[in-house]
Amino acid sequence: MNSQKPSLLKFLSVCILLLGCGLLGAQTDKQAALEAKRRALQQEIAQIEQLRAGIKKKEISILTQVEDLDQRINTRENLIQVTNQQANLLTRKINTNLDRITALREELENLKEDYGRMVLQSYKSKNQQSRIMFLLSSENFLQAYKRLQYMKQYAAYRKKQGDQIKERTALLQETNKQLIEQKAKKQALIAENRAARAQLRQEKQQQDALIAEVRKKESSFAQQIRQKQKEADRIDRQIEAIIKEAIAASNKKAGKETTSKTFALTAESRALASDFVANKGKLPWPVLKGRVIKGYGRQQHPTLPNITTFNSGVEIETTPGSKARAIFGGTVFRIQDLPGAASAIYIRHGNYISVYQNIRDLKVKVNDVVSLKQDLGTISVNPFSGKTILKFLVYKDSDRLNPSNWIFNM
Repeated sequence: MNSQKPSLLKFLSVCILLLGCGLLGAQTDKQAALEAKRRALQQEIAQIEQLRAGIKKKEISILTQVEDLDQRINTRENLIQVTNQQANLLTRKINTNLDRITALREELENLKEDYGRMVLQSYKSKNQQSRIMFLLSSENFLQAYKRLQYMKQYAAYRKKQGDQIKERTALLQETNKQLIEQKAKKQALIAENRAARAQLRQEKQQQDALIAEVRKKESSFAQQIRQKQKEADRIDRQIEAIIKEAIAASNKKAGKETTSKTFALTAESRALASDFVANKGKLPWPVLKGRVIKGYGRQQHPTLPNITTFNSGVEIETTPGSKARAIFGGTVFRIQDLPGAASAIYIRHGNYISVYQNIRDLKVKVNDVVSLKQDLGTISVNPFSGKTILKFLVYKDSDRLNPSNWIFNM
């Protein structure tokens, strides 16, 4: 029974080590994904602060300030959540490595004991008789051959045991090193989270104070929002009319019914549309750098619970002087004048259309063939808020689509 105990311990140690290696591999992959997400959120917060720093001298409305704070708070809360997940995962990795170290130490101890017993046995055998005498005392050639093979196997086994001891010692040292690094990383994440929570508390206090101001003049602010929505709806109706007009013109040119709701496509434009669809979810952003500040569709106002708004596209904030760029190859079929000396550029990709609003200093004209990422013009700065915002829309024929489904990582 006692002779079986070392073998059982060795088997259990190997099982723990193999299990630990598998767990650590899976945890490492998850940790890498969380780290990438954490860095992306940090960059987003830095981008928000950079954008705000550029307009801090402007007179910004309370509603705009509340919306800005709401975006910062949401992003920071996401960052805190991801950092917590990283810290918890590191705790599990630390515990796994602690178990691994215990198993390694036990296995190393067993290996050293086995090796010590072999060395001692070898020493005793050497004192009793020399190896040569051991071979010469064989009764026949076959026995001598078997004894020689045994001696070779014994020497090889001793070498293998020695190599295993070195290997396990190195592995133990490496695991200890990982453990130290993981503990330091965890402490750094905890400190970062503590600072983020303090910043979050400060931002929420600012938000509460601003919301209290908004509540005092809720009806006035609600009227402002409704007025802006009316203006946006008016422009959306113009866009729909322009697209329907273009559809009718394409059908008339092809000798088809002008009442059709879809573009008449040539073989070339059909192939272009097919390429556009094939790149769904992989198309580049219509700006080099920016962040979505208002998504597509109907949404409740972050401050006024009784107010909902509708956005026909996505609104992307970027830095002053930034250029709008084509998300795919196509043809400019319309340039629309917008209030405030800005323009909207319409590009056809077969029966798909991308629309870029709030552009000045245009670099293209009607009937121009544009290429992927081509500069279309400079995005205009709002004179009241100081923000540089591109409104971007996507249509299939006259059907409005969610741009976020088409742009990579939007």
